[in-house]
Amino acid sequence: MIKELFIILISSSLVSNVVLSQFLGLCPFLGVSKKNSTAAGMGTAVIFVITLASAVAGAIYKYILTPFDLTYLQTIVFILVIAALVQFVEMFLKKFMKALYQALGVYLPLITTNCAVLGVALTNVQKNYGILTGIVNGFATAVGFTVSIVILAGIREKMEYNDIPESFKGMPIVLVTAGLMAIAFCGFSGLL
Repeated sequence: MIKELFIILISSSLVSNVVLSQFLGLCPFLGVSKKNSTAAGMGTAVIFVITLASAVAGAIYKYILTPFDLTYLQTIVFILVIAALVQFVEMFLKKFMKALYQALGVYLPLITTNCAVLGVALTNVQKNYGILTGIVNGFATAVGFTVSIVILAGIREKMEYNDIPESFKGMPIVLVTAGLMAIAFCGFSGLL
Protein backbone atom coordinates (compact mmCIF):
# COMPACT_ATOMS: atom_id res chain seq x y z
CA MET A 1 0.00 0.00 0.00
CA ILE A 2 2.81 2.44 0.90
CA LYS A 3 4.65 1.58 -2.32
CA GLU A 4 1.51 2.23 -4.39
CA LEU A 5 0.94 5.59 -2.66
CA PHE A 6 4.58 6.57 -3.23
CA ILE A 7 4.30 5.70 -6.93
CA ILE A 8 1.13 7.80 -7.19
CA LEU A 9 2.89 10.64 -5.37
CA ILE A 10 5.84 10.68 -7.80
CA SER A 11 3.71 10.00 -10.86
CA SER A 12 1.10 12.68 -10.22
CA SER A 13 3.56 15.38 -9.20
CA LEU A 14 6.36 14.91 -11.71
CA VAL A 15 5.75 12.30 -14.41
CA SER A 16 2.12 13.18 -15.22
CA ASN A 17 2.35 16.81 -14.16
CA VAL A 18 -1.12 18.29 -14.46
CA VAL A 19 0.11 21.45 -16.21
CA LEU A 20 3.09 20.30 -18.23
CA SER A 21 1.92 16.91 -19.48
CA GLN A 22 -1.89 17.00 -19.20
CA PHE A 23 -2.18 20.75 -19.97
CA LEU A 24 -4.86 21.35 -17.34
CA GLY A 25 -4.91 24.53 -15.28
CA LEU A 26 -3.07 26.65 -17.81
CA CYS A 27 -5.00 29.85 -17.05
CA PRO A 28 -3.65 30.35 -13.51
CA PHE A 29 -0.34 28.79 -14.56
CA LEU A 30 0.27 31.51 -17.13
CA GLY A 31 -1.59 34.32 -15.38
CA VAL A 32 -0.25 34.13 -11.82
CA SER A 33 3.34 33.19 -12.59
CA LYS A 34 4.71 36.73 -12.87
CA LYS A 35 6.12 36.79 -9.34
CA ASN A 36 7.34 34.00 -7.08
CA SER A 37 5.30 35.24 -4.12
CA THR A 38 1.96 35.16 -5.95
CA ALA A 39 2.83 31.87 -7.62
CA ALA A 40 3.61 30.28 -4.26
CA GLY A 41 0.40 31.70 -2.80
CA MET A 42 -1.66 30.36 -5.69
CA GLY A 43 0.10 27.01 -5.39
CA THR A 44 -0.70 26.83 -1.69
CA ALA A 45 -4.35 27.65 -2.33
CA VAL A 46 -4.50 25.02 -5.09
CA ILE A 47 -2.89 22.42 -2.81
CA PHE A 48 -5.50 23.09 -0.17
CA VAL A 49 -8.45 23.10 -2.60
CA ILE A 50 -7.43 20.04 -4.64
CA THR A 51 -6.54 17.95 -1.59
CA LEU A 52 -9.75 18.82 0.23
CA ALA A 53 -11.81 18.48 -2.97
CA SER A 54 -10.36 15.02 -3.53
CA ALA A 55 -11.35 13.95 -0.03
CA VAL A 56 -14.86 15.43 -0.13
CA ALA A 57 -15.59 14.38 -3.71
CA GLY A 58 -14.32 10.86 -3.02
CA ALA A 59 -16.49 10.53 0.06
CA ILE A 60 -19.57 11.90 -1.71
CA TYR A 61 -18.99 9.59 -4.67
CA LYS A 62 -18.46 6.51 -2.49
CA TYR A 63 -21.14 7.08 0.14
CA ILE A 64 -23.85 9.02 -1.70
CA LEU A 65 -23.62 8.85 -5.49
CA THR A 66 -22.70 5.17 -5.86
CA PRO A 67 -25.15 3.64 -3.33
CA PHE A 68 -28.07 5.67 -4.71
CA ASP A 69 -27.04 5.04 -8.34
CA LEU A 70 -26.53 8.75 -9.00
CA THR A 71 -23.04 8.52 -10.49
CA TYR A 72 -24.23 10.35 -13.60
CA LEU A 73 -24.37 13.49 -11.43
CA GLN A 74 -20.67 13.30 -10.52
CA THR A 75 -19.51 16.24 -12.62
CA ILE A 76 -22.19 18.60 -11.30
CA VAL A 77 -21.63 17.51 -7.70
CA PHE A 78 -17.85 17.84 -8.02
CA ILE A 79 -18.18 21.36 -9.46
CA LEU A 80 -20.42 22.38 -6.55
CA VAL A 81 -17.96 20.93 -4.02
CA ILE A 82 -15.05 22.75 -5.66
CA ALA A 83 -16.98 26.04 -5.79
CA ALA A 84 -17.82 25.80 -2.08
CA LEU A 85 -14.19 25.05 -1.16
CA VAL A 86 -12.88 27.97 -3.22
CA GLN A 87 -15.35 30.28 -1.52
CA PHE A 88 -14.02 29.07 1.83
CA VAL A 89 -10.41 29.71 0.76
CA GLU A 90 -11.33 33.13 -0.59
CA MET A 91 -13.06 34.13 2.66
CA PHE A 92 -10.09 32.84 4.69
CA LEU A 93 -7.53 34.76 2.63
CA LYS A 94 -9.63 37.92 2.65
CA LYS A 95 -9.89 37.78 6.44
CA PHE A 96 -6.38 36.64 7.43
CA MET A 97 -4.05 37.27 4.45
CA LYS A 98 -5.24 40.45 2.75
CA ALA A 99 -2.01 41.06 0.82
CA LEU A 100 -2.09 37.61 -0.78
CA TYR A 101 -5.82 37.96 -1.42
CA GLN A 102 -5.23 41.22 -3.31
CA ALA A 103 -2.18 39.83 -5.13
CA LEU A 104 -4.10 36.82 -6.43
CA GLY A 105 -6.95 39.08 -7.53
CA VAL A 106 -9.21 37.54 -10.13
CA TYR A 107 -7.20 34.31 -10.27
CA LEU A 108 -8.46 33.09 -6.90
CA PRO A 109 -12.06 32.70 -8.09
CA LEU A 110 -10.62 31.06 -11.21
CA ILE A 111 -9.69 28.05 -9.07
CA THR A 112 -13.42 27.26 -9.19
CA THR A 113 -13.23 26.85 -12.94
CA ASN A 114 -9.69 25.48 -12.93
CA CYS A 115 -10.02 22.32 -14.93
CA ALA A 116 -7.14 20.77 -12.98
CA VAL A 117 -9.23 20.65 -9.82
CA LEU A 118 -12.16 18.99 -11.57
CA GLY A 119 -9.76 16.81 -13.55
CA VAL A 120 -8.28 15.36 -10.36
CA ALA A 121 -11.70 14.55 -8.92
CA LEU A 122 -12.75 12.83 -12.14
CA THR A 123 -9.41 11.00 -12.46
CA ASN A 124 -9.83 9.63 -8.94
CA VAL A 125 -13.22 8.20 -9.94
CA GLN A 126 -12.03 6.89 -13.31
CA LYS A 127 -9.05 5.09 -11.77
CA ASN A 128 -11.23 3.65 -8.96
CA TYR A 129 -9.07 5.24 -6.28
CA GLY A 130 -10.25 4.88 -2.72
CA ILE A 131 -10.57 7.95 -0.55
CA LEU A 132 -7.00 7.80 0.84
CA THR A 133 -5.49 7.07 -2.57
CA GLY A 134 -7.56 9.88 -4.08
CA ILE A 135 -6.35 12.31 -1.42
CA VAL A 136 -2.71 11.34 -2.12
CA ASN A 137 -3.31 11.72 -5.86
CA GLY A 138 -4.94 15.12 -5.33
CA PHE A 139 -2.17 16.33 -3.03
CA ALA A 140 0.56 15.11 -5.40
CA THR A 141 -1.14 16.69 -8.41
CA ALA A 142 -1.43 19.99 -6.58
CA VAL A 143 2.21 19.83 -5.50
CA GLY A 144 3.14 19.23 -9.15
CA PHE A 145 1.08 22.28 -10.12
CA THR A 146 2.82 24.34 -7.43
CA VAL A 147 6.29 23.17 -8.47
CA SER A 148 5.66 24.04 -12.11
CA ILE A 149 4.10 27.46 -11.40
CA VAL A 150 6.89 28.44 -8.99
CA ILE A 151 9.57 27.35 -11.47
CA LEU A 152 7.90 29.36 -14.24
CA ALA A 153 7.58 32.39 -11.94
CA GLY A 154 11.29 32.18 -11.10
CA ILE A 155 12.20 32.01 -14.77
CA ARG A 156 9.86 34.90 -15.61
CA GLU A 157 11.42 37.04 -12.88
CA LYS A 158 14.88 36.36 -14.34
CA MET A 159 13.67 37.05 -17.90
CA GLU A 160 12.72 40.62 -16.96
CA TYR A 161 16.42 41.50 -16.95
CA ASN A 162 17.24 39.80 -20.24
CA ASP A 163 17.33 41.28 -23.70
CA ILE A 164 14.44 39.57 -25.48
CA PRO A 165 13.59 40.25 -29.15
CA GLU A 166 10.56 42.52 -29.51
CA SER A 167 8.41 39.85 -31.18
CA PHE A 168 8.96 37.46 -28.25
CA LYS A 169 8.28 39.91 -25.41
CA GLY A 170 5.34 39.16 -23.15
CA MET A 171 3.28 36.03 -23.58
CA PRO A 172 5.19 34.51 -26.56
CA ILE A 173 8.37 33.99 -24.52
CA VAL A 174 6.28 32.68 -21.61
CA LEU A 175 4.67 30.09 -23.89
CA VAL A 176 8.06 29.08 -25.29
CA THR A 177 9.38 28.75 -21.74
CA ALA A 178 6.37 26.66 -20.69
CA GLY A 179 6.92 24.43 -23.72
CA LEU A 180 10.57 23.93 -22.81
CA MET A 181 9.55 23.13 -19.24
CA ALA A 182 7.10 20.52 -20.57
CA ILE A 183 9.90 18.94 -22.58
CA ALA A 184 12.16 18.95 -19.52
CA PHE A 185 9.46 17.30 -17.39
CA CYS A 186 9.23 14.52 -20.00
CA GLY A 187 12.59 13.43 -18.59
CA PHE A 188 10.81 12.33 -15.41
CA SER A 189 8.96 9.64 -17.36
CA GLY A 190 11.95 7.34 -16.86
CA LEU A 191 11.41 7.38 -13.08
CA LEU A 192 8.54 4.91 -13.22
